[in-house]
Amino acid sequence: MMQKKNKIIVLAIVFLVMIIFIFSPAADYLNLAALKSHQAMLNSWVIRNPWSAGSLFFLFYVLITALSVPGAALMTLLGGAMFGLTAGTLLVSFASTLGASLAMLLSRFLLRDWVQQRFQQRIGTIDRGIERDGAFYLFALRLVPVFPFFLINLTMGLTRLPVRTFWWVSQLGMLPGTLVYVNAGRELAQITSLAGIVTPGLIGAFVLLALLPLVSRKALDLFKQRQRCAGWRKPAHFDRNLVVIGAGSGGLVSAYIAAAVKAKVTLIEKSEMGGDCLNTGCVPSKALIRAARLANDLKRAELLGLSHASFEVNFAAVMERVQQVIERIAPHDSVERYSQLGVEVIQGKATITSPWSVEVNGQHLTARSLIIATGARPFIPQIPGLEQVDALTTDTIWSLREKPQRLLILGGGPVGCELAQAFQRLGCDVTLVERGARLLKREDSDASEAVMQALIADGVCVHLRQQTVRFETQAGVQRLVCYNEERDTEISLPFDRVLLALGRRANVSGFGLETLSLAVRDDGTLETDEYLATRFAHIFAVGDVTGPYQFTHAAAHQAWFAAVNGLFGQFKRFKVDYRLMPRATFTAPEVACAGLNEQEARRKGIAYEVTRFELNELDRAITENVAHGYIKVLTEPGRDRILGVTIVGEQAGESIAEFVTAMKNGYGLNKILGTIHIYPTLSEANKYVAGAWKKAHAPRRTLHILARFHRWRLGKKS
Repeated sequence: MMQKKNKIIVLAIVFLVMIIFIFSPAADYLNLAALKSHQAMLNSWVIRNPWSAGSLFFLFYVLITALSVPGAALMTLLGGAMFGLTAGTLLVSFASTLGASLAMLLSRFLLRDWVQQRFQQRIGTIDRGIERDGAFYLFALRLVPVFPFFLINLTMGLTRLPVRTFWWVSQLGMLPGTLVYVNAGRELAQITSLAGIVTPGLIGAFVLLALLPLVSRKALDLFKQRQRCAGWRKPAHFDRNLVVIGAGSGGLVSAYIAAAVKAKVTLIEKSEMGGDCLNTGCVPSKALIRAARLANDLKRAELLGLSHASFEVNFAAVMERVQQVIERIAPHDSVERYSQLGVEVIQGKATITSPWSVEVNGQHLTARSLIIATGARPFIPQIPGLEQVDALTTDTIWSLREKPQRLLILGGGPVGCELAQAFQRLGCDVTLVERGARLLKREDSDASEAVMQALIADGVCVHLRQQTVRFETQAGVQRLVCYNEERDTEISLPFDRVLLALGRRANVSGFGLETLSLAVRDDGTLETDEYLATRFAHIFAVGDVTGPYQFTHAAAHQAWFAAVNGLFGQFKRFKVDYRLMPRATFTAPEVACAGLNEQEARRKGIAYEVTRFELNELDRAITENVAHGYIKVLTEPGRDRILGVTIVGEQAGESIAEFVTAMKNGYGLNKILGTIHIYPTLSEANKYVAGAWKKAHAPRRTLHILARFHRWRLGKKS
């Protein structure tokens, strides 16, 4: 409240000063004709009182620029006319910078909080760009007179650009323009209009000056790269355009793109083609989930009117089918296929020996660019007694052929929840242990609650807020001892096999990265910039090894940017775009999310409205006996622009695609409402949630008037 009062006071003072200034005699001088008519008098005054004249001119200039009123250009001309090139440039340069800084601070004090609250997501993106490139960006703007300087001052006040940076960049950036205008002011007697100043030649000179920061940045980048490559001998020529290390999703797509544009590319893989997704991740888990879903449907056959349905799970056969699915899909990622596409595939362990060279199978390869796509491995925690229980990971569980009667799973993330439900439905007694307060911590609490209740309904025993203490064996029974800090109690959980589903850690060692001293983030991932480049501009990383998303589709998305930047980065580089990264957890019900969810919006302080449609009202969901879950859409207050969507329900991962397309192409719920959806389908729910938004934002006053109009048409009194 106090801050709001202060803002009102400051705003009133600024407004009052502007009114006084506009109606004062001094404002009459801010036109070319007045300056020309009084030029002799002004010059005489400067000769008699140089210090007084300079001080008043300085203060007047600061006032004009601080209040963002028109007249700065004419004042700059006047500075040249009154004080000459040297003194005029000094006065104008420092006065303009001081006034601009005051204008920037006023904008920040009066407007930033309001802008931050209303446009949090957009201003956050700008802030990150300003933090990274603010000095160069501001420098370029200062050199181009096409952009009004007072708008630049006000706009920069809305960002987090430090005042110190704003000051020195403005001081340097405006200096060339100041020199040109002050010099023009010396010829004031010959100037008849502002058009005489802003000539095509002069604008061209300013445009050339605007290229200075870009050229400077390029030169600085080249200088930094030379420093980083110091001590390494760059080959005089290269064998290949691109070498890709790792044949998972990121590596395969990178190699494919390079081959598609006829580059000479080599793909190196030390293990199995297809990486984790094909061999130990997405493909086997979804094959297992398919069998588990059928088993669950058969258990519930009576709900569909089918009596005496019976079945028996052949666990070994289920796991064999998982391998068959992998084998069937494997040709899509095979050596043969990629060789036919024009990729040279080498199976062996790669070792990076220099910024441009790789050793594999005793062969020395050189390339202009490298892409690291080495993926990640399961995280194995340090728990006392773990080495004695033959723990399974998401890499090794697919070798199981004998069904574990009691399966203990550590980790309540997407993988832990998916496999807990699947193995429970296939006849295991599953216990799921999570140290957090809820499952699926990235999702909204209502979504994670829906999944937990579904797991419990299937028979999974879920333990939350449990810290693992130790593994132990008593009387031949393996147990996990956990501690609940909230209740100050220990529990002992028996099991036959234990699965660690605690996330994955990036593979950043064992292939020569240490040789290049590439930086690693606190979470263990390889550090890259917005172009996916490491500290070497021609060495890139994609997928799980760099993050921030450990999704197959995220790695494929990154691969395009890395491949294009690696092959054509000398001419044009593209920043990777993470603004819209959908995700799904394939439990029953599925949970799919794109854009913001509620907890993310609250954490970031972004204003939003929620529109929700319950799937128990959807005809197709009722016919399929899956009438549970919901669609929740976050929109800007009062507008249909979609900020994010969460779907909990059958085939959520499929239904969310329409919203991803809408957000990608910038259209809102009104367009979805106006799109024809086939009846009866699950995707109809997308239209219904759009209709719910429309109903909530119906123009009440207009509808009331229309109601009266229709009653009048019927000949009835209103």
